[in-house]
Amino acid sequence: MSAKPLVAGVGMIPFAKPGQSDSWDEMGARAAKLALEDAGLGYADVQQAYVGYVYGDSTSGQSALYEVGITGIPIFNVNNNCSTGSTALFLARQAVEAGIVDVALALGFEQMTPGALQAVFTDRKPAMFKFMEPMAECQQPDPNAPGAAQFFGGAGREYQEKFGASNETFARISVKARQHAVRNPLAIFRNELTLEEVMAAPHIYGPLTRFQCCPPTCGAAAAIIVSPAYARKKGLTGLVEIAGQSLTTDTGSTFAPPSMMNVVGFDMARHAAASVYEQAGAGPEDVQVVELHDCFTANELITYESLGLCGEGQAERFILDGDNSYGGRIVTNPSGGLLSKGHPLGATGLAQCFELVNQIRGNAGQRQVENVSHALQHNLGLGGACVVTMYKRA
Repeated sequence: MSAKPLVAGVGMIPFAKPGQSDSWDEMGARAAKLALEDAGLGYADVQQAYVGYVYGDSTSGQSALYEVGITGIPIFNVNNNCSTGSTALFLARQAVEAGIVDVALALGFEQMTPGALQAVFTDRKPAMFKFMEPMAECQQPDPNAPGAAQFFGGAGREYQEKFGASNETFARISVKARQHAVRNPLAIFRNELTLEEVMAAPHIYGPLTRFQCCPPTCGAAAAIIVSPAYARKKGLTGLVEIAGQSLTTDTGSTFAPPSMMNVVGFDMARHAAASVYEQAGAGPEDVQVVELHDCFTANELITYESLGLCGEGQAERFILDGDNSYGGRIVTNPSGGLLSKGHPLGATGLAQCFELVNQIRGNAGQRQVENVSHALQHNLGLGGACVVTMYKRA
């Protein structure tokens, strides 16, 4: 058995629209219980827990997990914007790999409100203030467009200016996402969309229409990380190795020279992926399935290139050839991704983990990709942090 940490259990609840979900603590407790049940462990076996959420009061992690058990273990509350879930996973994996604990729980949940993301604190400098300057150098602000859509729509427009991808190419990503989500009973949107419907939806910013923007969502997901020695001792099965993982933050290239692609994390993802491929001793050519952060179609398109799934300027051909779906080179977002599965910020990274672990196990049902030996995860938070993870058969 590998010396690297192992995912022993995963759990996820169906994602829901705001106003149609249980409370955040109930969702979190359900996901944690499902992950423990999947691992064949009890909460008393967990030695540390890392709980991610973006919109919630301090110690919400304790409140959610106290519905599972009250054992006195360290519980850490995590917020790293949209990469919160996989940041919790990173910390749990790191604690196990360092030998601090044998069993760690990573949990993410979010109870969101309808509509575009809004600032919570309006009486102080926004956390994203440093990113406003390069954005202002690259494009004119649109008072009618949501801020996140201006960031990612601007990145899509920059890609078009460099490589000439059509608006329809971006829209095809939404079509593919809905086709995949039809097979996922946990996804929020399970009806297919045509290219014409995506293109006819209200324009938002750059190449983006409304159907190319992920919805606010409520949900929860969790993972149990164990050491190989503990797995052997307990006779655990269904194990998946974390072969490599990297969390990167911004470098100088995010801010100068001004580039919307770098502002939204292109270089962060490239650096994280390079580190992961080195750790895992495997590259994109070894990967059969990817869950990447498609908060907007523009981000999925540019991320194909930052992760090395295709070459520079080749993302449009990658899409048009169907290399991002079943029958192609690398099935991307078989879950339906953020666009169709939904994006409860704190849960997203762990929902990606749930999908990829089940793909490697061969348990993904109608979504199953053939002969999965390696699976890649990409989770991005503006402001910024990017987590890339490689999973492989244990």
